[in-house]
Amino acid sequence: MTHALYLLDPDPAPAWAPFAGVRPLCELRAGAHLVRERWERFVGAEASAIFALPHLAGFPEPGVPPVEARRAVTGPAVIGSSTFAPQGLAPHLPDTATRLTHAGITVGWAVPAGGTWSGPVPHAQAIEVAGMVLRGVHDLVPALELLLKDDLLGLLGESDPVPRAAIVIGDPAWLSLREAAVEPGVVFDTTLGPVVLESGVEVKSGTRLEGPLWAGANTRIVGGPIRGSAIGPWCVVRGEMATTALLGYANKVHDGFVGSSVLGRWVNLGAGTITSNMKNTYGHVRLDVAGAAIETGHMFLGSLIGDHAKTAIGTLLGTGTVVGAGASIFNGVRVPKWVPPFSWGGDGSDLLRRDGFLAIVERVLPRRNVEVDDAMRAYLVRMYDWLTR
Repeated sequence: MTHALYLLDPDPAPAWAPFAGVRPLCELRAGAHLVRERWERFVGAEASAIFALPHLAGFPEPGVPPVEARRAVTGPAVIGSSTFAPQGLAPHLPDTATRLTHAGITVGWAVPAGGTWSGPVPHAQAIEVAGMVLRGVHDLVPALELLLKDDLLGLLGESDPVPRAAIVIGDPAWLSLREAAVEPGVVFDTTLGPVVLESGVEVKSGTRLEGPLWAGANTRIVGGPIRGSAIGPWCVVRGEMATTALLGYANKVHDGFVGSSVLGRWVNLGAGTITSNMKNTYGHVRLDVAGAAIETGHMFLGSLIGDHAKTAIGTLLGTGTVVGAGASIFNGVRVPKWVPPFSWGGDGSDLLRRDGFLAIVERVLPRRNVEVDDAMRAYLVRMYDWLTR
């Protein structure tokens, strides 16, 4: 029996900064895949809708199902939590109301044919499923360590021949090139995991790619050592990068270490931007989001940077820095650990005006062949107003 799939976002909370209110949280990258994509593979069906904040209705990115207010769902259906990254395929779902759990935590619901779901179902049968519970954006960093290798093993298959002038360390069968353009002298190291380059990826001389590593379609990697990362489509990356997830359409064109970090769409890091990803004390990293302290439990955690944020040259981002969407950092080399959305300068005392933000977007998006149409403008206005309310 085929089940319809619906994704359920949590209520906004500091742990989901800087993406809460900016995009449906199932559109975050956990390993090589978006959370939504992981649920779609798990259930075997494309998502019918995402239940998220009302102002995200009409979310304009291609391939994203309709975003709606939470409502009743008739079966057969699965309601999956956007805070859970499934692994593998769903087990057999019985013809009764079912609660999907992981380590005792509810991560979804299965609704039988003829049934209706409108919220938690008392006494529903519990079925344990494999995956990773996400407590916040910060958990997308260890998700790379836990999920990325298996994701890439599942993506291996037919590959273009390895260019003669490239160097492969490890098993060549763990290298998958799909119409990628690789210049002479590129080093692929598959000792610790596969390297998968999707269609249209370009890799320039002077690059070392260490698996597990995935690069999405039309990304350009123009130099430096990069390891343990998932780089979304249409990015440009240069310099040292480790254990970092990029949602897509981001620029890190210059040297500067970025590690244990999450970069949203349309982020641009100025030359020499550097992230610290470990405290001098070797202790666990704590986040500070608008005065709310979040204990991550992670020793390695760099920066969480929201969509459309930008840094100036020479910017230093301390361990556990959170940069809100649309922020433009340029007034200081070392920035605060919390940069509010649309900060103009970086300390939050001045905000980028809405018309100024839209003007920047109008200049930036066409550079990646993305049209700023009426739907995109309307979404950006709603997002700006919600974040600055």
